[in-house]
Amino acid sequence: MAPFDVTALSGLGFALTFLAVGFAFGAVLEMAGFGDTKKLAAQFYLSEMTVLKVMFTAIVVAAVLLAFAAAFGLLEMSRVFVNPTFLPAQVVGGLVMGVGFVIGGFCPGTSIVAASTFKVDGMLFVLGGLAGVALFGESVSSFSPFWLSGAMGRFTLPEWLGLSTGVTVLLVVLMALGAFWAGEAVERRFGPRPSPPDPLRGSSAQGGRPRWAWRPRAAWAGAGALVAAAATLAIRGDPTPAQRWRWQPAEVHQQLAERAPFASPAELVARRGDVALRVDVLDLRPEREFNLFHVGGARRIDPAALDAPGEVRRLLEEPPSTITFLVANGEADALEGWKRLVSRGVPNVYVLEGGVNGWLELYPAPPCVAKPEPGVAEGALAWRFAYATGDRLPSARPELVRSRSFQVPCGPAGPEGAAAGEHHWPSHPYTERVKPQVRSVVKGGCG
Repeated sequence: MAPFDVTALSGLGFALTFLAVGFAFGAVLEMAGFGDTKKLAAQFYLSEMTVLKVMFTAIVVAAVLLAFAAAFGLLEMSRVFVNPTFLPAQVVGGLVMGVGFVIGGFCPGTSIVAASTFKVDGMLFVLGGLAGVALFGESVSSFSPFWLSGAMGRFTLPEWLGLSTGVTVLLVVLMALGAFWAGEAVERRFGPRPSPPDPLRGSSAQGGRPRWAWRPRAAWAGAGALVAAAATLAIRGDPTPAQRWRWQPAEVHQQLAERAPFASPAELVARRGDVALRVDVLDLRPEREFNLFHVGGARRIDPAALDAPGEVRRLLEEPPSTITFLVANGEADALEGWKRLVSRGVPNVYVLEGGVNGWLELYPAPPCVAKPEPGVAEGALAWRFAYATGDRLPSARPELVRSRSFQVPCGPAGPEGAAAGEHHWPSHPYTERVKPQVRSVVKGGCG
């Protein structure tokens, strides 16, 4: 499933791949006239809207193709880099760039195109841009609070509108078509009058038909194809968790068959003692059972929330050193949550082996607080608690010898040293399952 890891290419192959992509991108911009300052600046004078039409065409075509690839399991969008949103700074930056665009006649990307074709103004603009970058780097510390204000992380239109990806893409396509129509109207009003076609050079051999007569039909055909594709996406809707899981590569299913995602409670305890890692425990149980007992530091979350864009975004934006453990009473509910997160590209996710029931077998609660309850249904809490303890029992944090928050009304069930107020749990052997992976995203964009 895309995006593919091109870092597997080495040496010359890696360089040639990006050289070819960059060359093709620059060639398209040059053919569209984006190396000409007059054509670029004309949009601000409403005399020629080529920039608007080309950019909107690129946006809607890319949006439709990406959405189609994601809807049919060819692309995992969560692994595609999206520039984080810092709204106030980006609004001001956009205005500054717009002023520079009017004055200089280029944006950063188009200036590279012009410079590559040895246009003097393009080369001077690039030099000015490099000087601006150097000045920004030296002065950013003086206004970094504003530069970093309004942080919203990875924030997309579907999240903002609360709509599916397909419906959002359809609205973007309709908006683009409206902008095309408005751009044409503005050009007719403020642009130069078109000269009549040359009857000798502007006609084809077939009956004198103008060579440019196919363009309106091609435009209508392209617009219809985009609307039809976007409408198809809107009707289909976003992929379900079950579909996303079916699209996972064979190695992921093989890992599950080998129980690679199941980590022992003892390993969770050991990992929390590793200062190089950040351990995040998500408890998927109902609030009542969470209040009765939960692993120390766990955060309760409804299983359905694992599909929410905000929660997926939060997990994707965690530091690379973060290890996430999913906890339920048993393993089945946590495993379903693991499938959902792995299908969305969230790395370093594990299931607590045996769940809370297995945890309490290794680190039991005091007998006056909780006793085993045999014969319970699969996925139910197999311990009967006398009252809610939360994470105040020593068994909730076995890695701590003592804590002021511990409450032990009748003495601990298992650890030694209770008389001294200390809790030393036995060392439980485990098979190491947690193998942190580096988070990988595919970055791209146009300056």
